[in-house]
Amino acid sequence: MEQVLRDKVALITGGARRVGAAIARKLHGAGASLVIHYYRSAAEAQALAAELNAIRPSSVTPLGGDLLDLKVLTSLVDATIARHGHLDVLVNNASTFYPTPVGEITEAQWNDLMGTNLKVPLFLSQAAAPHLKAREGLILNIADIHGQRPLRYHTVYSPAKAGLIMLTQSLARELAPQVRVNAIAPGPVEFPEKGLTDEMKQTIIDKTLLKRRGSPDDIARAALFFASEAPYVTGQILAVDGGRSANT
Repeated sequence: MEQVLRDKVALITGGARRVGAAIARKLHGAGASLVIHYYRSAAEAQALAAELNAIRPSSVTPLGGDLLDLKVLTSLVDATIARHGHLDVLVNNASTFYPTPVGEITEAQWNDLMGTNLKVPLFLSQAAAPHLKAREGLILNIADIHGQRPLRYHTVYSPAKAGLIMLTQSLARELAPQVRVNAIAPGPVEFPEKGLTDEMKQTIIDKTLLKRRGSPDDIARAALFFASEAPYVTGQILAVDGGRSANT
């Protein structure tokens, strides 16, 4: 792969597994150095860092922490600067997802889902903004098509992702012209490990125009596009969803 991100540094939250790991591999393959944040996936983060550092030594740093502790957000940015000298790309990928049917919603669920999907991207972006401005960098939020089309029984998650979409556009306005801010809204790419039955998964797939699941690499390719090939794109939400959002 062409090293279009040589000398660039990316911080990816939830970067140890699944879509986050796919994005990490794609940006690293394009030449970027990485800080991979993890919370409960220490072994996976260490393994991914070892894999990528074997390709390019000292290019990847795994860092753990609970993002709902706001002090961790500042420390992640500070550690990125201390380790790699600057920051060019922030990928707000970390998320929680599970059903919250009306009548059963708890305050703890609200705080968790709104926290990881909306509060954390805001405050981490705020902490990173001065460094991103200095590099004319990018904030890339991983949203969800269900932030635009509500998913049944997910009465907290869907509004949280809707908020992230509006946050993307708000930050694009606030941080222009130095920082671009965009989002990817995946469709059925990689289903959560809990919360959806096989029947629910198939129903979601059947609503796409392409009638199939995507892959984490589809999201990673979109991330690489925003990081390397879209200098005049900001405030945009790119649906990578097999045509679900076009299907009435």
